[in-house]
Amino acid sequence: MTDYHSPSQYIPSPSSASGSVSSGTAIAGPADGAPPYKLTNPGDVSSAVKNLLMSTKRLQEVLKLWSVDQATEGDVSDVYVQIGHEFNVTISAFAYHQIELSDIHSVPAELRNVLERYLGEDPSPAILEECMPELRKVLFKLLKGLQNRQDRWHAVAQRLSSDSMVSLHSSQLR
Repeated sequence: MTDYHSPSQYIPSPSSASGSVSSGTAIAGPADGAPPYKLTNPGDVSSAVKNLLMSTKRLQEVLKLWSVDQATEGDVSDVYVQIGHEFNVTISAFAYHQIELSDIHSVPAELRNVLERYLGEDPSPAILEECMPELRKVLFKLLKGLQNRQDRWHAVAQRLSSDSMVSLHSSQLR
């Protein structure tokens, strides 16, 4: 499992291993030797956050399907890996603007723990109902951490917009 505790760890390490629970269910982490996470625009916070939130929504959808035997543990694991990727991209995008998110670095591990605990059970709507409050608590922590940076990000974005307007204006005066 990728260790998300350090802001400098945006690349899965070869020593990463997926965690497991006594039932034998494990949520896979990114494959060893996976390429580094890269953004086409490394400071694109808006796109990174949007993609991360879409992935968390997809997780909830896949869990609903899993609870009625229309998705597998592997499908859930795949979405979890996507969330890990999007999480790393989001951390990188904020870090590009010197906005730290250390209070949410534990979210992927917390999410994995919830998923492993419930995916070790036989799929059913009752298990999903039992799982969702814990899952929502972790996702709420993520959302709250992102919202807490919203004002700072808007200030950075506004400054960047002003800087680009000044650059455009000065290049037109030449």
